[in-house]
Amino acid sequence: MRAEAKPDRSVKEFWRIWKYVWPQWPRLVVVVATAVMIGMLFSVSFVTIIPLLKVMMGEEGLQGWLDRKSCEIRYGMDFYVPDRADLMRQDSQIAYFLLVNAVEEDGLAWQAGIRARDRIVDVGGFRETSGRESVPASKLLELLATADDGVTLDLAMLRSTSQGALEPMALELTTRKHPDAIGADEMSLGARLRWGVEWALVNRMQWVAGFLPRGEDKSLEEARSDNERAVVIIIVVMGVITLVRCVATFYQKYLAEKVVQVAIARLRADVYRHVLYMPVGFFSAKGTSDTISRVVGDTATAGKGIKILLGKALREPMKAFFCLLGAMVLSWQLTLIFLAAAPPTVACLSLLGKRMRKATRRSLMSSARMLGRLQDSVSALPVVKVYNRQDREASLFGAVNRQFLRRTLRMAKVEAATQPILEVLGMIAGSAALVVGAHWVFSMRGGMEGSEFFALLVLLGTSAESVRKASDVWNSVQSANAATERVFEVVDAPLEKEDPEAFVLPPLRDRIEFRNVTFTYPQADSPALRDVSLEVQAGQTVAIVGANGSGKTTLVNLLPRFYDPDAGQVRIDGQDIRMATLVSLRDQIGLVTQTVATFNDTVAANIGYGKPDATREEIIAAARRAHVHEFIDTLPNGYDTMIGEHSTGFSGGQLQRIVIARAILKNPTILIFDEAMSQVDAESEAKINEALGDLMRGRTCFIIAHRFSTVIGADRIVVMEGGRIVDQGVHAELMERCGVYRGLYETQLVAAR
Repeated sequence: MRAEAKPDRSVKEFWRIWKYVWPQWPRLVVVVATAVMIGMLFSVSFVTIIPLLKVMMGEEGLQGWLDRKSCEIRYGMDFYVPDRADLMRQDSQIAYFLLVNAVEEDGLAWQAGIRARDRIVDVGGFRETSGRESVPASKLLELLATADDGVTLDLAMLRSTSQGALEPMALELTTRKHPDAIGADEMSLGARLRWGVEWALVNRMQWVAGFLPRGEDKSLEEARSDNERAVVIIIVVMGVITLVRCVATFYQKYLAEKVVQVAIARLRADVYRHVLYMPVGFFSAKGTSDTISRVVGDTATAGKGIKILLGKALREPMKAFFCLLGAMVLSWQLTLIFLAAAPPTVACLSLLGKRMRKATRRSLMSSARMLGRLQDSVSALPVVKVYNRQDREASLFGAVNRQFLRRTLRMAKVEAATQPILEVLGMIAGSAALVVGAHWVFSMRGGMEGSEFFALLVLLGTSAESVRKASDVWNSVQSANAATERVFEVVDAPLEKEDPEAFVLPPLRDRIEFRNVTFTYPQADSPALRDVSLEVQAGQTVAIVGANGSGKTTLVNLLPRFYDPDAGQVRIDGQDIRMATLVSLRDQIGLVTQTVATFNDTVAANIGYGKPDATREEIIAAARRAHVHEFIDTLPNGYDTMIGEHSTGFSGGQLQRIVIARAILKNPTILIFDEAMSQVDAESEAKINEALGDLMRGRTCFIIAHRFSTVIGADRIVVMEGGRIVDQGVHAELMERCGVYRGLYETQLVAAR
């Protein structure tokens, strides 16, 4: 792993995790669809403010607003909405004509000759057929809004002359054709599509208007009752929209969380499986705490990034998009002014995201170091206490903890700066839109009314709030990318090497050879083994002795291919073990080390670990031969007793004998005992030696020990010093001719006797 490698600026590593997400595509479809629905309904719920204000503020009523909007879409003209002051003037006739406020060029009204400031006093000869002298403006608006498609309406108009007089005139206004009746020669495909959408929108609006009471000659009490009914209808619609949106939010959040957790669980499983097939040397060089931190902590951080992308990174932009869409419908000019803040916002998010990614990567590395320090001190707590080194360990942990704090605060600084910066940019853009919009309302320019302007502000403010909520998405993605890089550094680490054409190694029959073997540990300055040659006949027991660091354990670790030599070969029956399959090689080897390796499982499962199909009788027989059955039988649950984390409740000698029973049960052709008697008392050692005497007979055994009783009975003793074999033979021969062995015997072997 590249612990200090300079990170790539892209998020390529983060996208690699999506291969665990794509298989759940049906859920992803639902997640995206519900996010779109949430955004749409969220926008609609705010758009309903307009009709509510129309009714509550008494501008024109809900029915009048729907009719006016229908005319705006159908004919491309907007009418002035009189306020209370206009209606209260005694000389005002504004209640009996429609004052054209604006006309869209090339619209049907424009083509008919209607211009701004014209007054419509009659539609389709309604004055004559109804016998009225004057027609209320609300009725005129209804006649225009509900006219059939594809007909021609006769309009009676009044137009102001240059002298200020009103000149009567008559115009013909043709209503829209049904979209299906329009030929390709009459309209382009794009215009025809737009026409069809607008036609459908007008019909939906009139369908809604059909539920509302009409009538221009109503008493004040009847009008109030109608307004109250309209308010109730609007509130019910808002309630239904909110209910549907909340249900969609529940499913969106739950399914997104399910997708994330399933993906991360599969990622963790793949990383863990990869770790199990990585070389042992990797962990010797890098340690285990950093890898554990990556498998557990970093995968969780990566999962948070996916969760945000499938959660608010979908919902909030959808809310902002549909709110902006609603705002564009009300006033695209003011919306574009508001959107002027988008480029600097994107630039700020990009800059802050890069800083967050760098800070997160460093924080994760500090967290791994802190975990390693904590693991070391807690696992060696008795040693810390007996040497009164609590203050030293607390000081070392404090240094690592302070480094982690500094890097965490850097992340907090970036995160804290994100939202205020966006709020300032949003306030500048919103203030600009507010000033221009207020000017339009008070000057009656741009067709902007008070209720619509208020709704526009709500939509723009809500979209800005959605953007603010999503402002930390990029930072979170960068944090997740930093974590994902660390996870995939493990995944990309090479596995144990096995030749593609590796053969199945038959059981040992003849001999094991170490031919001119040289080996250097990764990151070491000097070789641990130097040109070592050793030949061991099948069935021999070889004891390897030497001072600490002489290469004893390194030599036997080459046999199961925990490491491969830099030069030379290790051969079994004349075949290079690097050309054999790892499974067939290791099936022949049993291993008992000085460091007791047990698992958080039952005693029986620990003994049967090397032979999964072993029966309970075979497990008990192996335990008896290792002289471990006696104390297992006294346990409350016998062989079903759990060996907990850190082997709590068992002595070192008991655990060592359980491990020896595991090796006995496997019944391998090659046995490796790496100081396996170091934690066994003298009484147990005598019993185990007796059992091992039978077990070793006819097998090839490598023993690394400091006890004289273990070494003396070997067929051959190999003496190592400085990574070389300096002599080999039996005890009597070595005592005569080998000063190194004699020194070891006098200082170590006899002392440990």
